[in-house]
Amino acid sequence: MSNLAQQVKDDIVAQIKNDELVLPTLPEIALRVREVAEDANATIPQLSQIIAQDPALSARIIKVTNSPLIRASSPVTDLSTAISRLGIDFTSSLAIGLAMEQMFQATHDIIDKRMRECWARAMEIASSAQVLARHFTKLQPDQAMLAGLVHQIGMLPILAYAENHSDLLNDSFSLDMVLEKLHPSLGSYILRSWEFSPELVNVPKEYLNLQHQADSADYCDLVQVATLQSYDGSDHPLAKINRGELGSYQRLGLDADEEVTQWQELNDEAEATQTALR
Repeated sequence: MSNLAQQVKDDIVAQIKNDELVLPTLPEIALRVREVAEDANATIPQLSQIIAQDPALSARIIKVTNSPLIRASSPVTDLSTAISRLGIDFTSSLAIGLAMEQMFQATHDIIDKRMRECWARAMEIASSAQVLARHFTKLQPDQAMLAGLVHQIGMLPILAYAENHSDLLNDSFSLDMVLEKLHPSLGSYILRSWEFSPELVNVPKEYLNLQHQADSADYCDLVQVATLQSYDGSDHPLAKINRGELGSYQRLGLDADEEVTQWQELNDEAEATQTALR
């Protein structure tokens, strides 16, 4: 680790310990949606009323409902119908996840570009994770999608820090190193502060842990498999791992010998999901 990277890491860790690190906050609409979703007596009109206050978010939820992901029998044109097709739980996870996109923006061009790349990556992994959840587990696809959207949330405070420190901003090697080392634990720290469920809090910290253990398939497994598959055919070190030996693949029942065929069949569905999320 370079001296600069180590210095930045120590600085950020010290800020966390002293409760001085400025953490990203969930957008107001995401908080209100979650409040309704956690109410056992919540109704579709209640949820619709909140989401309707954000026309762009409303349009995207209707778009998802009309995508191959949902396979609606007839086109949906209004928000209430979209929510009734998706269900309150799926709509809530989708709204919370999509509302986060506004957090991945910055005033400095270099950081803004990185944040947008980070969000694009989150959508790619989220799309694959929810498809894997549908086909290989009994886990909730909407939670799998949310797990993918937040798996790199720990990069946000590091990039915000870099925006205010020109030495780190102009040293992409050190910035990459700090992001790689710190984003997993920072991500879990942020999700805990947002009061996400323990299953999701665990995802940023564990998705790159190739020795991750669980009694049965969990959201960490889904995000890990989606991440490893995304590097297929590349020169990335994670592309060279023997996946057949990994617990995440075994718990999902993914056969290393049939993996290529299995994945090709799911690719179209994952891409359709990604297109719908954009």
